[in-house]
Amino acid sequence: MQRPELKRPELEDREVVDGWFRNYPGQSCDRTFANVYLWSRFYKVKYAVYRNVLIFEDTTEGCSYAWPAGELEDVRAVFPILEEWAREAGEAFHMYGVTKDQFASLDSWYPGRYQYTETRDYADYVYEAEKLATLSGKKLHSKRNHINRFKILYEERWDYERLTEDNVEECFQMALEWRNLNEVDEDEEKNAEMSVTLNSLRLFRELQLTGGILRVDGKIVAFTLGEPLNEDTFVVHIEKALADVEGAYTVINQQFVEHEILGKYKYVNREDDVGQEGLRKAKLSYKPAFLVEKGTVTLASR
Repeated sequence: MQRPELKRPELEDREVVDGWFRNYPGQSCDRTFANVYLWSRFYKVKYAVYRNVLIFEDTTEGCSYAWPAGELEDVRAVFPILEEWAREAGEAFHMYGVTKDQFASLDSWYPGRYQYTETRDYADYVYEAEKLATLSGKKLHSKRNHINRFKILYEERWDYERLTEDNVEECFQMALEWRNLNEVDEDEEKNAEMSVTLNSLRLFRELQLTGGILRVDGKIVAFTLGEPLNEDTFVVHIEKALADVEGAYTVINQQFVEHEILGKYKYVNREDDVGQEGLRKAKLSYKPAFLVEKGTVTLASR
């Protein structure tokens, strides 16, 4: 079966990919151009618009596909084609980042043909923006205490600012400091994530990202970056803070939502925990409204 020419996403492709994601939005943090572009520098991800759907193929290990973007009838029709492409490549059919709702649609179209395996490590944490900004309620009492301690400790010494072209270089230098303090170069995955962070800063205008920074005594001690995911959800891609500044992570989280998200979006998607125990504990401590559960799809065993 004739394959289209797939290409690695480049900056000039943003309008095309964004258009498909805007017209066919999802809840997964994967459905943004910035995520696609930045991580395609490390994984063999290519895309094509084919038969009225947007297709992503990852050949980093084997042959894997993301859920296509398009009208449901067109998405349904393309699955036999994706299977054929995998066979032609000598690989087993595989899909990644598929939500439970998406698989329910797939199973209704082709009953029993595919099987779904949930991957808890890649479930997105989604929060109510108002609760992240106000930290109201008994369950978030400890978070309010962290912020109060920070404000007492650094009284009249801290400031929040929006990330701009005037302060992005300072953020870049703080990110390099964070990398050195956390021995990132010793871990391949962490090193890739740090490269994504640095590229996010370097290209934040081109990628149309929104960011915020936290200063203590004039020095940047934390920053964060994100973008709209859909009409009611903002996704936070990057968040970094210096560990020796007590409460910096809590404060940059709260301040960013208060200044840049609240009143514009109902929800904040703070991505997954990649199976890291400490990160999972931290994300759960903010009491998510719900998780966007994702998994893999393969052909059912027969």
